[in-house]
Amino acid sequence: MPTEPRSPRLAVLIDADNASAKIADGLFEEIAKIGEASVRRIYGDFSSPHSKAWENQLAKHAIIPQQQFAYTKGKNASDITLVIDAMDLLHSGRLDGFCLVSSDSDFTRLASRIREQGVDVYGFGEQKTPESFRQACRRFVYTENLLPAATSNSPDSQSTAKPLQPPSAAVPIISKVIDEMDSEDGWVPLGAVGNRLANLASDFDSRTFGFRRLSDLVKKAGAFEVDHPKEGSMRVRIKPVVPTPPAEKSRRSRRKS
Repeated sequence: MPTEPRSPRLAVLIDADNASAKIADGLFEEIAKIGEASVRRIYGDFSSPHSKAWENQLAKHAIIPQQQFAYTKGKNASDITLVIDAMDLLHSGRLDGFCLVSSDSDFTRLASRIREQGVDVYGFGEQKTPESFRQACRRFVYTENLLPAATSNSPDSQSTAKPLQPPSAAVPIISKVIDEMDSEDGWVPLGAVGNRLANLASDFDSRTFGFRRLSDLVKKAGAFEVDHPKEGSMRVRIKPVVPTPPAEKSRRSRRKS
């Protein structure tokens, strides 16, 4: 009897000093879409008010705390311990990917080093996370999109949370991807557009613009046409530019003069 392929084994390493406990439920739901969270560790000084909020999430999500007391002000022992553990886990060869949960750019080199080894890195942090860390990850998810309001399973495809950016902000990058895809009539498969967007910008996420699905985002953006044939997958193209009739051009010219 054939066995079902096992999901990728992932190590989830959380920087408690730079991640809110409010994202815990949404975080592990998102990670479940990628693979199995085999290793779950969190690093911080849990005697401090900021990190103490994570205590209620430890048992619920089977997270192992790594207590690091702040003996010296300005020295972050938590970051150092996280990096050491990450390298130990990497060289064990038992894992298929790492989930680094932090908004700290100090983990940029760690993410790059792990990927150099041929292992995927998924980053999770706030929108303020420096670009260097975001781009060092295969994929980066804004934790604002993981808060309870943004992860509700409402029948409505549009998120109930306020979007981080308006739909129009996604037009340039989606247009760039469509332009770069070879198509005689301008129509390209929406699924292929989504794959290229993920490769081009690690932090691209439809939820950032207020929508759970890419199809809803391109429809609302106003710059694209969407077609769903009876037989075949959904496709999209940039709206053709309608040329202005000569008579209209003439009237506009007279108004300006």
